[in-house]
Amino acid sequence: MDTIKREEIVNLFKDNVKELIGSDVRIKGWVRTKRGNKNVSFIALNDGSTINNIQIVAELTNFDETLMKKITTGACIRVDGKLVESMGQGQNVELQAKEIELYGEADPNTYPLQKKGHSLEFLREIAHLRPRTNTFGAVLRIRHNMAFAIHKYFNDRGFFYWNSPLITASDCEGAGEMFQVTTLNLDNVPLKDDKKADYNQDFFGKSTFLTVSGQLEGELGAMSLGKIYTFGPTFRAENSNTPRHLAEFWMIEPEMAFYDITDNMDLAEDFIKYLVQYALDNCKDDIEFLNKMYDNELINRLQFVVSHSFVRLPYTKAIDILLESKHKFDVPVSWGMDLQSEHERFLVEQHFKCPVILTDYPKEIKAFYMKQNEDGKTVRAMDVLFPEIGEIIGGSEREESFEKLTKRMKELDMKEENYSWYLDTRRFGAAPHSGFGLGFERLLLFVTGMANIRDVIPFPRFPKNATF
Repeated sequence: MDTIKREEIVNLFKDNVKELIGSDVRIKGWVRTKRGNKNVSFIALNDGSTINNIQIVAELTNFDETLMKKITTGACIRVDGKLVESMGQGQNVELQAKEIELYGEADPNTYPLQKKGHSLEFLREIAHLRPRTNTFGAVLRIRHNMAFAIHKYFNDRGFFYWNSPLITASDCEGAGEMFQVTTLNLDNVPLKDDKKADYNQDFFGKSTFLTVSGQLEGELGAMSLGKIYTFGPTFRAENSNTPRHLAEFWMIEPEMAFYDITDNMDLAEDFIKYLVQYALDNCKDDIEFLNKMYDNELINRLQFVVSHSFVRLPYTKAIDILLESKHKFDVPVSWGMDLQSEHERFLVEQHFKCPVILTDYPKEIKAFYMKQNEDGKTVRAMDVLFPEIGEIIGGSEREESFEKLTKRMKELDMKEENYSWYLDTRRFGAAPHSGFGLGFERLLLFVTGMANIRDVIPFPRFPKNATF
């Protein structure tokens, strides 16, 4: 009976690995590189559990020549051997191979990830293979850790995980263009007498879409469970080919009963600091790799966010600062405009030099559900702005007054009957409440130091691209 226990490579780089030195170990993984001479081969093996490769030392006299020729970059192998202290630089231990089994070959003439530098643009074209690179292995391990930390943060603070629907008949007004969901035959759409599509014959009996936000349904949860959060995919059918936009991305949206705008800002700041600290504590090797290879200010920036309070100021004051600055903006600044990324980044990176929370935006550029201030012109909105990113969180205190909410909906020509279920939370036991949304991939851009949002999700969806 085979008694050798398989070890994940990450375990061979832990402090207690000394207990295994001198013992037989089994590892499995994919070959990153192979080098050597006529007597010995040095194989760098990685199984995805860590950024670090383990070095396999294979004395060629012990192995079949045909087998060793098939062990090339990308091949998958099992290695049984003796774990020993390494005499070489860069690793504390290595494996002296006793037995090698080839699971799968990788033809060196066609395998695209050979030992050379590959552009991120090229790697997007082979998104099914790019997780095998150091860069994307690091990014995707960080992505996992951040997802776990999000659930842990809210669970430890008494929030309940709430599943808003992905298919919806309502849009979270103003959140973005929507993808339509239908089972109708698009080559022969059934029509009504007015020549418009007859959605009574569609699967749901009405026009439906992929959700742009789980917020409105999340508010329903807060009005019964007190504190909830959603964490799931959202969809925007916007023709935005930028490094900051995706058509399919993930959102975290907490909603809290009895929270005002200040409570909301406190939670947002604490939440994001917790996530950044969690990354620093639990993704050290991967972050150090990205700091070295892509952004040598990454670790300093992460530590700065954790250790500094966020500046909080009203939108109107921010406009004054922008107008008084001597900076030349591509888009001129005026009160009432929706701030562009260049304006947000100026406030964060040049004026305050720390994260900023803007509040009290003009109601005309914000969604209908935001609580109106006494001035009649602004709402209790809040946007958290980050260096390199711009807006990373958007939220508000919600309007709990049925009269004010329905009046605002009329001003925007919204049909009350389409939101009757939503308005019931204002008809029956209305409560002050607040919430916000954090784009998961925007967070990952900040934590990883990557420059393009398409490089922090396994399979990016954007205009004219739905490959894989």
